[in-house]
Amino acid sequence: MGYLAAVVAALLISPVAFVQSHNTNGAFAEANGTPGAPLTAWAVLGLRAAGATAPGSLAYLQSQEASLSSTTDIALVALAEKSLGAQPTALLAKLTPKRNGEIGPTLNATYWGVLALGHSTSATTKFILAHQTKAGFAWDAGIQPDSNDTAAALEALRVAHVKGAPITRAVTALLGYETKSGGFELTHGRGADAQSTAWAIQGLVAAGRTPPRKAFVYLQSLRQPDGSYRYSARYATTPVWVTSQVLAALARKAFPLVGGA
Repeated sequence: MGYLAAVVAALLISPVAFVQSHNTNGAFAEANGTPGAPLTAWAVLGLRAAGATAPGSLAYLQSQEASLSSTTDIALVALAEKSLGAQPTALLAKLTPKRNGEIGPTLNATYWGVLALGHSTSATTKFILAHQTKAGFAWDAGIQPDSNDTAAALEALRVAHVKGAPITRAVTALLGYETKSGGFELTHGRGADAQSTAWAIQGLVAAGRTPPRKAFVYLQSLRQPDGSYRYSARYATTPVWVTSQVLAALARKAFPLVGGA
């Protein structure tokens, strides 16, 4: 980065400050939006990955536990609460694997379940690996694989202590979603976006690989003066959510956050 660019970057509002500015009594919301547990959980994870605080968010998330219905929301909030030092016993009890190892109704829910629990049964690990393809991992069986779920699966497989060929194949598949811009796309031909790039960085970190430098250059190209990140070069939407996900990637930290940070 040149001197002028470095000075300009230093004068910009930080992404951490941008996300924190959307905290009201522990709950996070997009501008003019309604606070919710999922977005708050994403904000907490991004902030904790960056080593920042989220005042009041643990109490807020705990107050919303009864309203959570989907397996992924339960796992997401549990993961966030654990990053804040809590042990969400009631939520984790809802993530008990089925006999075949599946957690919840989809493959994606299983990845998230493993991340929230912080461990994987042998049946769950086998269930995940049984659904690996040359193109990576999918949101659910019978659906086209994508970069986000491939990255999430890599994070889950790290928790399961899987090494060797399955990880190498998944990394190769994930790198196949990188575009000429340096950013990663959700599916082939869709075009790069910040969230897919953030997921890819986290997936590679989980696999013990060094993320491509161009991925960070791409993210930097999407940074706005207010500290937020655009979804893509073409669209700017849900900046609190997007920026929260980018924060974890910039910190080069995969889920689950080790030691609550």
